[in-house]
Amino acid sequence: MSKVLVNVERGQLVESIHRGNIAVVNAKGEVLASLGEIEKVIYARSSMKPLQAIPIIETGAADHYRLDDGDISLACASHNGELQHTDRAAAILDRLGLGVEDLKCGTHPPRWQAAYENVVKEGKEITPIYNNCSGKHSGMLATAKHMNETVEDYYKIDHPVQQRILSVISELTDVPKENIEIGIDGCGVPVHGVPLQNLALSFARMADPSEFEETRRQSIRRVTSAMMNAPEMVGGTSRFCTDFMKVMNGKMFGKVGAEGVYCVGIPSAGIGIAVKIEDGNSRATSAVVMEVLSQMGLIEEEELRNLESYHYPVLLNARKEEIGMLRPAFSIYNKAIV
Repeated sequence: MSKVLVNVERGQLVESIHRGNIAVVNAKGEVLASLGEIEKVIYARSSMKPLQAIPIIETGAADHYRLDDGDISLACASHNGELQHTDRAAAILDRLGLGVEDLKCGTHPPRWQAAYENVVKEGKEITPIYNNCSGKHSGMLATAKHMNETVEDYYKIDHPVQQRILSVISELTDVPKENIEIGIDGCGVPVHGVPLQNLALSFARMADPSEFEETRRQSIRRVTSAMMNAPEMVGGTSRFCTDFMKVMNGKMFGKVGAEGVYCVGIPSAGIGIAVKIEDGNSRATSAVVMEVLSQMGLIEEEELRNLESYHYPVLLNARKEEIGMLRPAFSIYNKAIV
């Protein structure tokens, strides 16, 4: 069963707990450390975006449309909807000869409060460009347009765009396509369900793609390098993905997924980490990730200090006073990392 991973402390009491599961896997598929039910099938949600971006490279769309690191990083993003994100997504669509109306991700207000306030002040319409997945959808449209495929239905499971993605996910997770659970994500595209340890394996293979042929290796490295070179596109201001990759400075890449999912890839060690918080509350994910890295000796003390606010997130009341914190509450067994 799942394990208690995080205590939520207020005053002298543990007010709530977050249970979950953790898998740490190398590129050979060996489980180096684990807690809970790592064989349990979960939806990867947005943590799968780096894998979904691989066909943008492999089809030639990235080169054809001159997509740089920032563009590719945005295709992996669950972004804040800041101008840096929406302007870039709009520029990609313009290069494709498409518009915001071609995005099938639906609408929601910008996640970053200042960006939302700016939209309201300027009386702008909230369009799909502000959706946190607009970069991913722009990348999907780029592959469809480059391959001379229909763009109206690129988001449907039987479209070549989604079938290419399904093949990539199958190959990196080592789960046959017919065994991958398919649902519908918040932005309307297929969402993929695989065992947690296989999700960790996919990030280990993203970290160390040496077992793949050269084209796949280059595509994977281009995606992960883009994320680490332009981390502000993956999340944005005050987001763990962005701040984590900035502090790690090319040593690791990370990607959040909805409903309490988080994944990390460590290129120098060929390791993938996958976390799933059972109750779906993403507030606990950064604390768990940071604690795993700390306990396994994969992060330096200075890096831990710079990311302390994510390791031990504080709770604030309406007056912005600190009234509690989230504290990791687990020990994870690890094998030798060499």
